[in-house]
Amino acid sequence: MNATLAERVKPLSAAAAAIATCVILVVLSADSPAWDEADSAVLVATFTAAILLGEWFQVAGPRFRESAPLATAAALGFVFTAQLPDGRGVSYGSVFLLAVTASAITVVALVRHLTGRQVSPVETTGRFVSVAVAALLYRVVHLGQVRGRPVGDDGLDPWQRAVLMLAIAVVALLADAFVTTTARALLRAAWWQTFKDEVRSTFPLSTALAVTGVLIALAVPPLGAPAVPLFLSPLVLTLFAFRRYVSIRATYLQSIRTLSRLTDAAGYTPAGHSERVAATALAVGRGLGLPDRELANLEYAALLHDIGQVALVDPIPGGATVLAAPADQRRIGADTLAIVRETGVLDDAATILEHQATPFRQAREFGEEIPLTSRILKVVNAYEDLTGGSRSPRARETAVERIYLGLGYEYDPHVVDALLRHLDASGLLVTPQELRR
Repeated sequence: MNATLAERVKPLSAAAAAIATCVILVVLSADSPAWDEADSAVLVATFTAAILLGEWFQVAGPRFRESAPLATAAALGFVFTAQLPDGRGVSYGSVFLLAVTASAITVVALVRHLTGRQVSPVETTGRFVSVAVAALLYRVVHLGQVRGRPVGDDGLDPWQRAVLMLAIAVVALLADAFVTTTARALLRAAWWQTFKDEVRSTFPLSTALAVTGVLIALAVPPLGAPAVPLFLSPLVLTLFAFRRYVSIRATYLQSIRTLSRLTDAAGYTPAGHSERVAATALAVGRGLGLPDRELANLEYAALLHDIGQVALVDPIPGGATVLAAPADQRRIGADTLAIVRETGVLDDAATILEHQATPFRQAREFGEEIPLTSRILKVVNAYEDLTGGSRSPRARETAVERIYLGLGYEYDPHVVDALLRHLDASGLLVTPQELRR
């Protein structure tokens, strides 16, 4: 009970300290709005409420990192809004709006933690960094705003101002991608590939966020605070559509996982074999810098790579296809391919499975094109077949030795190296000390 109480008090104390720090910074900097002006107070309250709600209604799912599109768009609009409806410049500056944003993010993160919801410090930090970069470039560099004084006219035409804000928003969102990529790259070998995947996967949403933030800032002077919910409403509809899409993807993956367990239930393969192959193949694929789309197809193929064994009259001992005769391997692969192609929706995974039994020498000696994902699946499946799911040092050592015997002939040396790096990072690489036990 005491431990549970301590776990709840610790984040509460950290959140209170963060909010107190924000308040102190605002007070010391004398950077706050003129609260006696109704328009200014209502505008700040509207943006704060939008950020709070946006942080609460986050989106996440398989192959999609956690994001808060409503909060990000509202925060960008908060940064870019420099004029009130009566034409006066806002009196608050970067310190105040960053303090408000940080406090809103902290409060929602704390509530989500206390209610058992997922909180990602990396994604949260990335969002705040994007707002900070936008504030620095627009408020400090471009407008040159002096704390405690209203923003002056920048002398740009409306279309020029819109283009500038859009460019700054893109840079800010790239800063978010940089932060999250750097954190994720600690678990992956290729930083640049990870960054490209991040930008590619978030480009449509980032474009919508940048445009929405700019539209809010341009609409506040003529419309006032109602411009914030008005221009966020299309994102709300997109949010619901995206959540439905994520739900469908999750159901789709769960269906594939259920189908992959068919061979386990029928006794053709050891329990959990396909799951282990999929997990290891994903780790090796990340180490080799595969983009997220190819990783998804690799996972589907790995989960279903042994489904063709259900057509066997006599099961292979231990389900180890690597120990079967080449003709039997080809027959099982053909049956697997036929079953997967029957689904009509797994063509990319079927391409991987089509080459899963092809020896690497076919590419080296005859120039046959074997996808990297197929070569990964072949190596990982061989390792799992040879260990039989065992974590014992002797089983792992024997599996690695057998794979080395086929290095360059059956297996791609680069993929084998990536597998060994993964095993080493996971503490599963065999050491002489383990073998002497």
